[in-house]
Amino acid sequence: MTRKPQPVVPQAGAERLFGLPPIVSATTRLLILGSFPGVASLRAQQYYGHPHNQFWKILQAIWPSVPMDTGTNSYEKRSTWLLDRGLGLWDVYASCERSGSLDSAIRNPQVNDFASLKAHCPQLRMIAHNGGESFKHAKLVRHSLGIEDFAVVKLPSTSPANASWSFERKLAAWRAVMVEAGLV
Repeated sequence: MTRKPQPVVPQAGAERLFGLPPIVSATTRLLILGSFPGVASLRAQQYYGHPHNQFWKILQAIWPSVPMDTGTNSYEKRSTWLLDRGLGLWDVYASCERSGSLDSAIRNPQVNDFASLKAHCPQLRMIAHNGGESFKHAKLVRHSLGIEDFAVVKLPSTSPANASWSFERKLAAWRAVMVEAGLV
């Protein structure tokens, strides 16, 4: 999928960053949307690449009978594992200016082209936003996909910055959404 570059006025002192492509397939039923990859994820070119982000750990805990490869060079295998569960993954922002990894530092964001996903995900039935920054764009995403009747939920962020939620509490919230989506 290609993105049209949009003219953006740079913010002084912040670098223009570009996100990662979506991980989706024709069998994607639930699309998980983050806001924008952090520094560690951009460096690794992997979603949820920070070692303290609980995203992959939570998913493995939801499907413990289907082990996920977590080795050093396992990202491609984890991505396939994710797709095999009916999940897709992308971010709300295609690009932004930001110093550091915090969502609160995002400036001049450019939203991804969600309309382009529709043809790639004919079974898509639900969208789950990983955190509040992503969820701010729930109506825009729903409208862009032309799925006004789809379930859209806000999940607690798996980021290490979301320390107010315990792992167990996050896991319970995430598991409930997977059950609601019919994936567990």
